[in-house]
Amino acid sequence: MTTELPMAAGPPPRERADAARNRAKVLAAAERLFAAGDPAAVTMDDIARAAGIGRGTLYRRYPDRASIARALLDEHERALQDRLLRGAPPLGPGGGTDGGTGGGTGGADAAPAERLAAFYAAMVDLLETHVHLVLGAETGAARYRTGAYAFWRLHVAHLAREAGRPDPEVLADQLLAPLAPELFRHQRDSGLTPERIAAGLAVLAHGALG
Repeated sequence: MTTELPMAAGPPPRERADAARNRAKVLAAAERLFAAGDPAAVTMDDIARAAGIGRGTLYRRYPDRASIARALLDEHERALQDRLLRGAPPLGPGGGTDGGTGGGTGGADAAPAERLAAFYAAMVDLLETHVHLVLGAETGAARYRTGAYAFWRLHVAHLAREAGRPDPEVLADQLLAPLAPELFRHQRDSGLTPERIAAGLAVLAHGALG
């Protein structure tokens, strides 16, 4: 992939020991609360109380609930982004390519439809483990303003372009729509397994880009 993709935010800057302790308490408390119920119902006051810190301390570092969920998600999303750029096929590029960043892995290229199906499977894995964080960070229109969504969109548009599909930027949004966390939670609550969801998305991938 030759387009430079926007990675998730890098590691936080070095901080004082007390600030680091407070950050760890906030993130641990928020992850518990997001996992325990509806992430959209969690308030900043809830997080401050659970972390045992004052509201002012919390707001000095995090302006809202979504920014806390985003901090928890960044590490997981960065790992997947790296696999998309430099991993083995079909998820990664193979063929000695590396997404334009150097240090490719070699191996045979995978077809665009196979790479999209592998991306879908990786995203299902991420959602299965972290959907509570995604719901806390990316509900509604906020999803489309994140660096992670921009990365996924450029990746899928690149695959659509490689497959010779017209208007790949429009198609990328349409192919990402089935990964909405609200839809994933609805499907899981309806009894669908991650394997069935990934298999259905693979059919979509091959139908769109195969």
